[in-house]
Amino acid sequence: MSDRTLTRMDLAEAVFREVGLSRHESAQLVESVLSHISDALVAGETVKISSFGTFSVRNKSERIGRNPKTGEEVPITPRRVLSFRPSHLMRDRVAAGNEG
Repeated sequence: MSDRTLTRMDLAEAVFREVGLSRHESAQLVESVLSHISDALVAGETVKISSFGTFSVRNKSERIGRNPKTGEEVPITPRRVLSFRPSHLMRDRVAAGNEG
């Protein structure tokens, strides 16, 4: 498995090569798309990208947790968490990559 991380710059470079926009326009496009996704998630909307997956925000209620070191029970405050559910196509593609 690779330790490489895909960055915004990598995405902008891919847009530059594939679409033919300038490097600056490609970076702006990537930033714009990521900003739209972030804004929708902050607003509590679900973001579905066909053949990729679905990002959604869930509200988790308060619960009791346990400190693994001491065993002491501590309350965990309510919070919003981001979850991602990959599409079946993405799951199959990732699984096929592991076989090779």
